[in-house]
Amino acid sequence: MKIFLGVDTGGTFTDFVLYRDGQLSTHKVLSTPKAPEQAILQGIADLGLSQEKNLSVVHGSTVATNAVLEGKGVKTVFITNRGFKDLLTIGRQTRRELYNLQPEKIAPPVPTECCLETGGRISAQADIIEDLTEADLQLLKQQIAELKPQAVAINLLFSYLDEGFEKAIEAALPDGLFISRSSAVLPEFKEYERGMTTWLNAYIGPLVDGYLHQLAKGASYARITVMQSSGGTIAAEQAGKEAVHMLLSGPAGGLAAARFIGQQTDCQRLLTFDMGGTSTDVAMIDGELQLTNEGHIGHHPVAVSMVDMHTIGAGGGSIAYVDAGGLLQVGPESAGADPGPACYGQGGIKPTVTDANLVLGRLRSEVFLGGNMLLDVDAARNAIKPIAESLQLSIEEAANGIIRIANEHMAQALRVMSVQRGIDPRELTLVSFGGAGGLHVCALAEALNMEHALVPVYAGVLSAMGMLVAPRARQLSRSIIGLLEDIGKNKIEKELQRLVQQGTQALLSEGVSEETIESVCSVDLRYQGQSYYLNIDWTAIDEAKQAFHDLHESRYGHQLNLPVELVNVRVALRSQPEVLKLKKLERSRIAKPASQINLYGIDNEVPVYARDDLVAQQVINGPALITETVSTTFLAQGWQATVDEAGNLLLVGGSCS
Repeated sequence: MKIFLGVDTGGTFTDFVLYRDGQLSTHKVLSTPKAPEQAILQGIADLGLSQEKNLSVVHGSTVATNAVLEGKGVKTVFITNRGFKDLLTIGRQTRRELYNLQPEKIAPPVPTECCLETGGRISAQADIIEDLTEADLQLLKQQIAELKPQAVAINLLFSYLDEGFEKAIEAALPDGLFISRSSAVLPEFKEYERGMTTWLNAYIGPLVDGYLHQLAKGASYARITVMQSSGGTIAAEQAGKEAVHMLLSGPAGGLAAARFIGQQTDCQRLLTFDMGGTSTDVAMIDGELQLTNEGHIGHHPVAVSMVDMHTIGAGGGSIAYVDAGGLLQVGPESAGADPGPACYGQGGIKPTVTDANLVLGRLRSEVFLGGNMLLDVDAARNAIKPIAESLQLSIEEAANGIIRIANEHMAQALRVMSVQRGIDPRELTLVSFGGAGGLHVCALAEALNMEHALVPVYAGVLSAMGMLVAPRARQLSRSIIGLLEDIGKNKIEKELQRLVQQGTQALLSEGVSEETIESVCSVDLRYQGQSYYLNIDWTAIDEAKQAFHDLHESRYGHQLNLPVELVNVRVALRSQPEVLKLKKLERSRIAKPASQINLYGIDNEVPVYARDDLVAQQVINGPALITETVSTTFLAQGWQATVDEAGNLLLVGGSCS
């Protein structure tokens, strides 16, 4: 009997969801940021799975993301054509703050001394403008020997048309270097985005490859796969070479699980927020995961396919402070896992959102992590006390202010993914997950005038659960630029079929059965003269053109009487995992509150329910607390929760309650 373990390594906790013999169980351990594999191996040992031969581990991680955001990648050399060494520094010459006359100076991604120029330049028609000589290769080898980098990124102009020069450079470089070439990482046009993506892959590749190697070594008895940013999984031995595809690894797992739960509850249109210890990730699901090729990590563009989401520095560990103007602020700095919030008793002294929830009574020390981690209420109060004194408030009032500000940060992020895209959030269901999500779900729904919300079963470890329902997948693309009719159907379909074969071989090499592989072909189209494109499912030329016209009118309100141009061809392949089935709850006696407590701002005592005791179709009226091992849900006044057959909490508020 196979045993499946989903693992999500976050900034504060590493979460585990175990699926064995049709049963799901959960576990959490504190993350070990300096060596992520240690927390994973500890969790495996805690669950009694060490040396288990039938174990299959699916892993999502923030290692790549954190390395980029914190600027802690490896020393990387960037190789490009002569005259273009400043390519990544100049970028698109756009300013983050258009009207700021004194913008913050941003350091170039690659120091000037690490940007090398060489020959091997071709034109947009793939004609050789400057050859790559033996002298060029010898000079590159000499420069790299002097610089002593750990990684090299190769990004020559128009290499997506002919990869020969890039491959020649790769072959000439010394062994032991992590080499990333643009014709393999992202064979698409736009040299800046392609170059940034290639550099990022090299910059974080050795870190990702290193810890995955240590994980594979420590759990050699298990089969290990890794979640990609696009919501599919890949074999661990390949993931390190394609590290840039892991930048949204953990959050993608949460969205995969949210989609799975949405299908179970007949909620297809979801607005999700994943609130963890360090950050909150916001996304929308409309039947399928929404992907983008125009994503960003920090201020770096990332042109590979990834889930379309907005991330802000607001989590349970976000630190609160009073700024120089006397205003209360929350985040984006986080207490992380070490030392963590003050109430964790790990040496933290700064007040956080978690401390505020504890002071307000919404977090219960006696049930936190199943009672295995006691929370220090006095430490939380002492951390918030300086803020309260500075603002001339009581400690409880200051804690409430911290929560309200954190909520507004998250509400604004939800508006970015809905209102600012012309989508009425009232037509969606708000789905909360992450260890801290349930404490804020009602307040955020009210901020957006939403009447329906969902707190999934295992919400506190939903990203880890998502690892178990995500398909094995590949996203492949290639630029072919020209008028649709001029290129012709045969050439387009020949290139699509080549990508299908490439992706199929990659999946077969990971043990996927060929008959389970599904493929979807699409094309990126634009009007001639436009810079941006729309993605259209591929059938034939006339059908694709009409679909493009219709989508352009739907998106922008008009069509143009201009020729339609092909930009990229894309193929998405996936093989669905073994079906995970959620156990149905028994319809037994309605569970009674485990206790009654006093909460700040509420006159009457509030019932506390243990989520594990709830039964199918049980209805709970707010205010109430619903506790479980890995999270807590605060059901606010005016909200009603109904427990469905699988244990999900379906929340209704406002006029519908």
